[in-house]
Amino acid sequence: MADKNIDKEALKAQKEAEKAAEKAKKERIKQSKPKKEGTVFSRGGAAVKKFCKDFVGTCKKVVWPTGRQVLKNAGVVLATILVIGIAVFAVDWCLTEVFDLAKQGAVSLGEQFADETTTAAEGTTAAADETTTAEGETSEETTVEEDTTAEETTATEEETTAA
Repeated sequence: MADKNIDKEALKAQKEAEKAAEKAKKERIKQSKPKKEGTVFSRGGAAVKKFCKDFVGTCKKVVWPTGRQVLKNAGVVLATILVIGIAVFAVDWCLTEVFDLAKQGAVSLGEQFADETTTAAEGTTAAADETTTAEGETSEETTVEEDTTAEETTATEEETTAA
């Protein structure tokens, strides 16, 4: 049992040492951070001043082109724009012509299809007229047969009445 107490005390001491080490570490971090001096506006003003100073220094390091180099580069830019413009115009014109031809072809195909449909419809109408005529003959025959049957029925009734 004495060993268990010793182990508990050792663990307790170890935890306390770890806490103390963390606390010391936090203190060192606090001390290593520089304290901010001045107000927000004074620090902002200093930053702007530093930026301007660096900007002027960088501008002094820039190698500015001569007037001749500027004209030469401007000529290259204009020539490039001209070439690309002509190429875009040519592609646009070609595509317009292709689509116009395709449209004309579709219209002519539509007209041909309409003509074929009209011709086929006229043929169907003629066939329907022939069928109607054939049906008309059939219906006339049926009418003649019905008339004959009606006359026979009338004659039979007259005979029955007379007798």
